[in-house]
Amino acid sequence: MDKPLRDKVAAVTGATRGAGRAIAVELGAAGATVFVGGRSTRESRSRVGRAETIEETAELVTAAGGRGIAVRCDFTVPADVDAFRARIESEVDGRLDVLVDDVWGGEQDVEFKPFWETDLDRQLGMWRNCMEAHFVALHKLVPLVIKRPGGLVVEVTDGDSDSYYPESMAYDSVKVAIRRLGFALAKELEPHGCTAVAVTPGFLRSEQMLEHFGVTEENWRDAIAKEPHYVMAETPHYLGRGVAALAADPDRAKFAGRALSSWSLMHEYGVTDLDGTQPDWGRWNTDVVSTGTAPTSVDASAYR
Repeated sequence: MDKPLRDKVAAVTGATRGAGRAIAVELGAAGATVFVGGRSTRESRSRVGRAETIEETAELVTAAGGRGIAVRCDFTVPADVDAFRARIESEVDGRLDVLVDDVWGGEQDVEFKPFWETDLDRQLGMWRNCMEAHFVALHKLVPLVIKRPGGLVVEVTDGDSDSYYPESMAYDSVKVAIRRLGFALAKELEPHGCTAVAVTPGFLRSEQMLEHFGVTEENWRDAIAKEPHYVMAETPHYLGRGVAALAADPDRAKFAGRALSSWSLMHEYGVTDLDGTQPDWGRWNTDVVSTGTAPTSVDASAYR
C-alpha cells in the first residue's frame, strides 16, 4: 500500500521545524491527516525567533499527500492545548490514532559547561518549557488516543540509552526524562490496547544545525571540515520515515516502552534518508566515536 495511513489521524506537537516537521510530513506522505501544532506562525514568531512556521509545515504535509492542519498552540498553556484538542474534536470527530510529542523550544537555553557555571534561570526555564509542555500535551491529548485500541504515542528525545551524555546536565536531564515518558506511557496505555515509545535521531541536519555550521542541505558536506563526525549526518526525514513505518506496523506493540533510534527503525523497516542512504549513527558511535578513532581514517560509506 502506498498510503498505509490513509484514514488515520495524527497530531504532532513542536511541528514547526526539525524532526517534528519532518515526522508530520512523512505521516502525511503515508496518507494521514496531521494536526501540526507549534508557536511560530506567519503572524507571530516564538521566542526562538526562527522563520519556520506551522502553516508551512501543514502545506508540506498536504503537498506530500496527506492533509495538513495548522493549529497555533503553546503547549505549556493548558487553554491552548484545550483549543488544539477542540480542533481535533470538531474536524475529525475526536479521532486521534497517532500522537507525536516533539515539543522542545529550549535550544537557546542549553549551555555546554559545568552545571554550576550555567545560568540557573535559563536551565530551569528549559526544564519547565520542555517538560511542562510534554505533560500538558499528554494530559489533554492522550484521552483521544485511548478512545480506540491501536493508538500510538511517540515521545521524541535525544539518545536511545542512559550511556549517552550530551555534555550538559540540564539538557541531559530533560532528554532522559522524555525517554522515560515513553517507558511509563507504555505501561499506562497497555490496558487500552495502545502503544507508546520514545524515538531519537542521530546526528541531525535540522534547519538550525545546518545554520550553525554555515551550510545548506545542498552543501552540507562542507561542514565535515568543522566537525568530522558530521559525515554521518542525517536529515530529519530519516527519523520521520521510521516513525511513519512504525505507525503503519500492525505489530508495533512489540516495541512498547522502548527507545527507538532512526537507525534501529532503519534496520526494522528498511527506510532510507532522502538521498537513499541509510546512516547508522549507532554503529558509527560504537566503532568510531567511542574508540577515539579519527573519522577521516574510516570509510564512512560503509556506515551509510
